[in-house]
Amino acid sequence: MGHPARIAELVDTLALFSRMERIDYLISVADRFREVPESIARRPFPENHKVPACESEAYMWAEKLADQTLKLHFAVENPQGISAKAMAVILDENLSGESLEDLAGLSGDVVYDVFGRELSMGKSMGLMGMVSMVSGSAKKLKRTLTEGAL
Repeated sequence: MGHPARIAELVDTLALFSRMERIDYLISVADRFREVPESIARRPFPENHKVPACESEAYMWAEKLADQTLKLHFAVENPQGISAKAMAVILDENLSGESLEDLAGLSGDVVYDVFGRELSMGKSMGLMGMVSMVSGSAKKLKRTLTEGAL
């Protein structure tokens, strides 16, 4: 299954990088991480927004926009959670405002396509949990909109 256009473009670009270039790039992406605004969520964050299996204690919110798309927001409680921060930035920058269909069809494979196959199982599970929460939020909104149209 393919990725949404902006993610696919990023994956294509990353395929050209050496392993070290990819690592340096992902660290620079993590540096752009901005925590969820207080208008969306405040500490202590509710458990139902906690990403399952994430060692960095990441949280995710999907804000419904007027055009029926989602704006993605994240918090990463572990200050050393560089991979989780990078994934949060990538998901937000490349998927916020995309169609619910694209978000709902997002596959966990994107984690390996972005980070490579060298990730530990624990890190992979947490990053896939972030992807799964994005996909699940889109599916939930799609159901709500469909049921509301009936």
